[in-house]
Amino acid sequence: MTDDFTKPSNSTGALTWVRDSLRHRGLAGSARYYSREFLDLLRDLTPERRKSRYGDIDFDFEHNVDTTWATVSLRTRIREWLSGGQYQPSEPVMFREMLDSLPVYLDGFTFIDLGSGKGRTLLMASDYPFRRIIGVELLAELNAIAQRNIARYRSDSQKCFAIESHAADAGRFDLPADPSVLYLFNPFPRHVWCNVLANLYRSLLAVPRPVFLIYHNPVHQDILAAEGWLQERARTHQFVIYQAVIDD
Repeated sequence: MTDDFTKPSNSTGALTWVRDSLRHRGLAGSARYYSREFLDLLRDLTPERRKSRYGDIDFDFEHNVDTTWATVSLRTRIREWLSGGQYQPSEPVMFREMLDSLPVYLDGFTFIDLGSGKGRTLLMASDYPFRRIIGVELLAELNAIAQRNIARYRSDSQKCFAIESHAADAGRFDLPADPSVLYLFNPFPRHVWCNVLANLYRSLLAVPRPVFLIYHNPVHQDILAAEGWLQERARTHQFVIYQAVIDD
């Protein structure tokens, strides 16, 4: 795997995200989307909402890391608003339930979190015997925090120590040719999902291999359900697990 995707400057990134929105949503659709999300951003700045976000901080205290949503800066929140994503750390109990629902032994698999934010999921995945763990995050400032968290993380239950995080576009990232578990906590708007799935499909055609996809908070599950090469293996109201099956 290579790390050739450099993060554009703030202005270039913002303009690219807005152009993508206009291309896929149109002018009226983009106006509605950005207005709705901006109101959510303003609500997130209220003291009550910010206080509630600290409810996920136990993991950080236990491991001396910074993965909570509550400390995301306003600058980063605005860039999230423009890009169409929002960082939200996975809850440890739910994360373990999802991984324990996979119909495969994880030894030798690579764990890949697309939209990995501050990297909490990468740290929790290290409790499992993955071959290696990779995070892919669009916003360079969140990726930098994830890299610091990886460097300082310590856990008595840790089984995988090959952890890395990259600032890159998930739709263009060069996926490793390993048996993989992909994890996605609803990180993208609809049009980005299409790019991500196309990238995965091309990678599997080039190098067929076992791949499972965990979709947490499956808001856009209709996009995945329409892909005949993704076969559903498990489902709850909070997540869906798919297996990639590419016909010869």
